[in-house]
Parts: sequence; structure tokens; C-alpha cells
Amino acid sequence: MLLHTILTRMIQSGTLTVRYPSGRTQEYGDGREPKAGLWLRSARAEWRMVANPGLALGELYMDGEAEPLDCSLLEMLDLMADNLWAGDRHPMETLNYQLRRLRRHLDQLNPAGRSRRNVAHHYDLNGRLYALFLDRDRQYSCAYFATGQETLEEAQAAKKRHVAAKLRLTEPGLEVVDIGCGWGGMALTLARDWGARVTGITLSEEQLGVARQRAQEAGLADRVRFELLDYRRLPEFLGRPVDRVVSVGMFEHVGIDHFRGFFRSVKQVLKPDGVALVHAIGRSSGPGATNPWLAKYIFPGGYSPALSEVLPTVERSGLWVTDIEILRLHYAETIRHWRRRFAANRDAILSLHDERFCRMFEFYLAGAELAFRRSDHMNWQLQLSPSVGAVPLTRDYIADSERAAAGGRVSA
Repeated sequence: MLLHTILTRMIQSGTLTVRYPSGRTQEYGDGREPKAGLWLRSARAEWRMVANPGLALGELYMDGEAEPLDCSLLEMLDLMADNLWAGDRHPMETLNYQLRRLRRHLDQLNPAGRSRRNVAHHYDLNGRLYALFLDRDRQYSCAYFATGQETLEEAQAAKKRHVAAKLRLTEPGLEVVDIGCGWGGMALTLARDWGARVTGITLSEEQLGVARQRAQEAGLADRVRFELLDYRRLPEFLGRPVDRVVSVGMFEHVGIDHFRGFFRSVKQVLKPDGVALVHAIGRSSGPGATNPWLAKYIFPGGYSPALSEVLPTVERSGLWVTDIEILRLHYAETIRHWRRRFAANRDAILSLHDERFCRMFEFYLAGAELAFRRSDHMNWQLQLSPSVGAVPLTRDYIADSERAAAGGRVSA
């Protein structure tokens, strides 16, 4: 009954009811709300929850050996996550976490070939999957909620306006490089609404094909091009500096030993008065390690860095940090929309994949939402430039530009 002892120490707030493989039911916590339950359906599940819960719980749910008991998956994970941070940590999870911290340089070693395989693992899936839970523009990154009441489409459009405002696209024809362009939505928006000439790069063949098709269909193929290219090859590929660089939701795949090379590439491709905007997931509690289940099944080689790990490499690159913004609960709200859309379209997704895949994605979306709502995850945006005078002295221009764009005209 080692798991019983661990849960007795761990669950201090709310009530967790556990049904063990023997059929015995045990309550943990203070008996108050919130309440949730966990059903462990095999002796193997019980022992795996002792040995390595960070990996085991997701795998057990995928295989049907662990189920929410009289509650939703989100409610079960929410109660467990809340107590993981508020009470005593699981002793084996503490040890496993420290081991992950020690080997993270190896886990995040992402040379070009490995980066390509890591991207293919998550992004080269059936294209219909993402269309069934993302917004119409397939923005697979944090949206921007001014009030929290926006639709997903409205919040993603606001995110693109916010990014464009920070890029200072003050005149038509500025050249922009989009590092990690996804399905092309950001690049196409900057070309269509802001008059930019954009080169988008990705390592996903699935995304590349969709992005190129969208450019053709939108009549923007003369102003937007998409290439299968690693960011490390950008300077030689372009052969000349550009006006702007944007990267949204890609930096999490770079790896800590490659941060310096990433910002060196950004510096090399920017004109002396150029501007870059890097938007990424981070953590507010300092350096950490990627959850083992997430690294194995969703984002191999991925890591959400603390700014304390990022800023020293920016400083050594010779780039000025001209603006920093922290987006706190915006991604929690974004993923809440994704999770609900996934649930509404589950039958269609099941026709593309199997039940285990659907359960994997359900666990991913629920856990990711809680990482931003209950834990230390957030998003940061860094505006960068080789020049100290590349942007105005105050931040007023950002809001002014967004208001003008929302009203149908681009502000200078």
C-alpha cells in the first residue's frame, strides 16, 4: 500500500477518491470541494503510479488502465495538479524530476536531422486533425484575449494584430521571415493585411504543402513563399538581410544548447535597424525539465524555457531587447477552446485515428490547460533589434497600431 501512503501525504486540499484494482475505495484529502476520483484498474497501474507517475498516468489513461471516477478527466487532473504544487511532492516523482533536470541537455540536443524528426512526430499528422479543433486559420499557438469573452477566431486574429504591431510594419513591401510558419496563417496575414513580403520556413512537409496551397488560393503566391528549411540555414539561404523576423510557437523546439545559435541566426538575417518578435511558451519558476509523458508522446525534444535561460543568450548575440511582455492566462483560455472543440469533434477524429490516439490528445489538452492555469507556465514575447533606436520610445505605438488594424487600416 505504498501508493496509499504517498497519496495520504500528497492530497491536502479537496478530496480525491481512489478505487483500487481490488475494488477497495479510499478517500484522500480534507473531505471538502473540489472532489474528483481516480480508478486504477490493474495492479500494474497501481505500481506504475508509485514508480513514475509523471509518465505513467498519461500512459495508463491512454491504455484504459486508469480512468476518472465520477468526474471528468480535467477535474481529476486539476485536483491532482493542485495538490502536487500545494502539498508534499510524490517522492519518486521528485527523484525522477531531478534526473530529468540532469539529463536535459541530452534530451534537448536538437541537431538539424533530429529537429526534423521531432517536428514530423507531431505536425506531419493527418491535416484534418488540426482543422477539427483549431480556429479557421489554424493558429496552433497562444491566442490573445483582451477580456476572455472573445471567440477563438477573434482571439487568434487579435494575436496576429498584436504581433504585427510589435513588428512595426509601417510601410508596404517590408521583407519578413517567419521562422516556424506552421500552416502559413501568420505569413499570409502579414502579406494580405500589412503589405509585407514574407518568407515562411518550416520543417513539416505536411504544413509546407498546406501553406503553399493556401498562398495560391489567396492570390498571394507572388508575395509569400514557403520553404522546407532549418533556421540554422537562413543566413546562407537568404543571402541578404531582411527588415523583420517573426517566430511564434517555434522556440520551444530549439533546445537549450541551441539558443545561442538561434539568436545568432536572427541577428545575422536582420538589417541594422530591423525588428524581430519571438513568441514562446515559458515558465515563471525558473529552469525546469519537460514532463516525460509530453516529451515521449507529444513534443519530443521540446522544452519551455524560463526567461532567465533565454536572456543571457540574447545579450551575447548583440541584440537589444526592446520589449518584453508576459501573457499569463491567455494560453489556458486558448487550450480550453481547443479542448472543447476536440470533444465536440471526437467522432470525426476517431475516424482518422484510433481510440488510444484520441485519449492521448485528450490527456495532452487537459494537462496543457492546467499547466497554464494552475502551474508555472506562461507565454513570453521578446521584441529584439540590433539597434537601440529601432522602435519608438514608449509602447503606445503597439496599442495604436492594433486599434488602427482592427478598424481596417494599418497605422504607421
